[in-house]
Amino acid sequence: MLIIDKNSTYIDDSVKLGTNVKIYPNNVICEGSVIEDGVTLYPGNYITNSTIKAGSVVTCSVIEDSVVGENCKVGPFAHLRPGSKICERARIGNFVEIKNSQIGEGTKVSHLSYVGDAEVGNDVNVGCGVVFVNYNGRTKSKTQVGNGSFIGSSVNLIAPVKIGDKAFICAGTTVDKDVESGDFIIGRSKMNVKKARAKNYLKEN
Repeated sequence: MLIIDKNSTYIDDSVKLGTNVKIYPNNVICEGSVIEDGVTLYPGNYITNSTIKAGSVVTCSVIEDSVVGENCKVGPFAHLRPGSKICERARIGNFVEIKNSQIGEGTKVSHLSYVGDAEVGNDVNVGCGVVFVNYNGRTKSKTQVGNGSFIGSSVNLIAPVKIGDKAFICAGTTVDKDVESGDFIIGRSKMNVKKARAKNYLKEN
């Protein structure tokens, strides 16, 4: 185990640390946490009551009451809220928030997305700006995404909804009905082009 700067690192006495763990400065690891063999914690993490399994890498992220599987990558600037389970080889990237959800093996949620109250299968690609819309103002509902599906950028998944295996949801689509396995879904309005009108519009304002 290597703690690069003990003066800037806090590790609660109850924390269990494996072998070959590498901890960079400015990490806070709180009560109830387990850091398994070969984990690398780059600077700036806050981890509480969570398990980071063998071989995973976490950078500048907040992990609360969650489990990160083997050989995962989390961060920078990710937030795993309570009840999150990240399965092995998954990627949780920049400015991604996960809450009370399971992310399957090999799945990528790479940037700027929110996954709440969801069960996401294996080898799913979740594009930039995807929102799992779990709350309607009164109740919270669940979204399920099958194995091998593609969720394009800026997609809204309105829970409760189920996406089958190997479905393809095009960027910019709002999904409010179940999608069967293998379906191709596109839900955009057609772009309306007004030739050479930008100049006049700007003058009006």
